[in-house]
Amino acid sequence: MTSETASKDCLGWAARDPSGVLSPYSFNRRAVGSDDVSITITHCGVCYADVIWTRNKHGDSKYPLVPGHEIVGIVKEVGHNVSRFKVGDHVGVGTYVNSCRDCKYCNDGLEVHCARSVYTFNAIDADGTITKGGYSSYIVVHERYCYKIANDYPLALAAPLLCAGITVYTPMMRHKMNQPGKSVGVIGLGGLGHMAVKFGKAFGLNVTVLSTSTSKKEEALSLLGADKFVVSSDLEQMKALGKSLDFIIDTASGDHPFDAYMSLLKVAGVYVLVGFPSEVKFSPASLNIGAKTVSGSVTGGTKDTQEMLEYCAAHKIYPQIETIPIENVNEALERLIKRDVKYRFVIDIQNSLK
Repeated sequence: MTSETASKDCLGWAARDPSGVLSPYSFNRRAVGSDDVSITITHCGVCYADVIWTRNKHGDSKYPLVPGHEIVGIVKEVGHNVSRFKVGDHVGVGTYVNSCRDCKYCNDGLEVHCARSVYTFNAIDADGTITKGGYSSYIVVHERYCYKIANDYPLALAAPLLCAGITVYTPMMRHKMNQPGKSVGVIGLGGLGHMAVKFGKAFGLNVTVLSTSTSKKEEALSLLGADKFVVSSDLEQMKALGKSLDFIIDTASGDHPFDAYMSLLKVAGVYVLVGFPSEVKFSPASLNIGAKTVSGSVTGGTKDTQEMLEYCAAHKIYPQIETIPIENVNEALERLIKRDVKYRFVIDIQNSLK
């Protein structure tokens, strides 16, 4: 080990080029400022965003790139102005770590929509440095972008809430999908979709999973508690479901037809898209007839994220995860591309990153 390497106290795994292959990488975090929290990372969820940016899918990747934005851990140090956290607290960090803190969105706790929000990795922070994510031993963040996690909520299970969980919780709350007795359809049963099912059941909704195949039927019904499972390629099943849903939350990122799904909505039904297919195309009649609403959403602001974490703790809502050591992360990313995960990979940073 060179003296230069020895002085870099944060150990992570980084991609060096568009192959996306991750390997050990040492670097420095900033010093803890007066408003900062330093967190020993125990676990980090694996999101498809990690695939996108490690492999330069958007053409803006900044290497070496340390991914990961579903971060949980334990506070190891706080700045002298920090009042919300103390050493030993269980905390989380999500998809962004900075914003202007002075615009309408920041003032309303909707920092995710701030024009100057800074993503947790592969973004340029206010000091000009490039942010590095949670595939690492620790992180330093302003306390505003740090969230309390209940001490009795397992940290490994909390990790997916910081992206997958909040991405579906935010639009469900915005569109009042928490009305017991109403019905919701969930398209796609991956990391986001399975959390939409769990929230739907907690809210007292009648939940229908819409999938392209029968392979997930048993788990959707028995493990996740969905009320109904419909194969979307089966025209008879889809016809029988017509005009029966109050809401649809679409988590699928692969290209798919929209008209058939919109035909399932009741009058004034709401269709929310949280996935990123290459295009959204539907007939105007699918929207206009029945006075339906189509809406999009990304993760959530600090207010909603903290609320969601507290809701999950109070109602014992836990993601389904597969825990892996950091040395298996390249295999996990390949499996994620193939949708071979039930339903979120979580890296055991604490016990494997050495």
